[in-house]
Amino acid sequence: MLQTPSNFVPLLIAPSGASNASSLNFVFRGDELLVSAEDLSLPDGYALAMMDIANAQCQPVGSLNQRYCQTTWQTRDTAACDGYVWRKLRTLFGMFDAELMAVAGRAFQIAEWARTHRFCGNCGTATTHTPGERCMGCPACGMVAYPRISPAMMVLIKRGDSILLARHTASPTQFFTALAGFLEAGESAEDAVHREVFEEVGLKVKNIQYFGSQPWPFPHSLMIAFTAEYVSGDVTVDETEIAEARWFGPQDTMPKIPYGVSIASDLINAHLPSEAN
Repeated sequence: MLQTPSNFVPLLIAPSGASNASSLNFVFRGDELLVSAEDLSLPDGYALAMMDIANAQCQPVGSLNQRYCQTTWQTRDTAACDGYVWRKLRTLFGMFDAELMAVAGRAFQIAEWARTHRFCGNCGTATTHTPGERCMGCPACGMVAYPRISPAMMVLIKRGDSILLARHTASPTQFFTALAGFLEAGESAEDAVHREVFEEVGLKVKNIQYFGSQPWPFPHSLMIAFTAEYVSGDVTVDETEIAEARWFGPQDTMPKIPYGVSIASDLINAHLPSEAN
């Protein structure tokens, strides 16, 4: 599961003497990360120089194992320099170690924030970075913009010894997983659980219990996971959201579920029907 490494320290200002040559450099083109074609290593200072990326274009991320990490973004038509390729960040799960993947996810969110807040959303004036904060400010109207974080809930519904798993229509993996959805304005996470469960599968639930949370950088979500107990209703799927949803009990063969990078894996594996363990 993606989580902040114990040996990572977030930084808002680059340390004295930091340079492209000595840093871990996360360079994004949309949701693609620049990596070595040979071994998937991050670009060094020479690669950044070939792409005319200066220190001033980079945003501080933090320190991993006492090595400074910074991030920046390039436009969609930017070609990779010799020896490097653009790789979708999602495809690097299982190829990067867990610590580097977690920092890459953080770096992606920071790069996207910097890319999408170059101009004030209120008056259109070019923004400036606020020293010592993760904040872009407008010198004309005073508007401020911090990195966007979009909370989403995930819930595993239990009915006796069975759990409800669903296959989402938009899922690129077609795994069966817990129900999930974004919070709406004015909702608590628990409100969103009740609403999403009823909208997606037509069920009523109770006894909502917090399980855990994790960042999910696609592009800027915070996933908050719960369990809940079935109260009433028959499974009736919203076909615009859910391709299939059904109960799995001790006698059933479990479907393919998300692997360990997602909190969904931990949530489901912690509540598997006894004979499916």
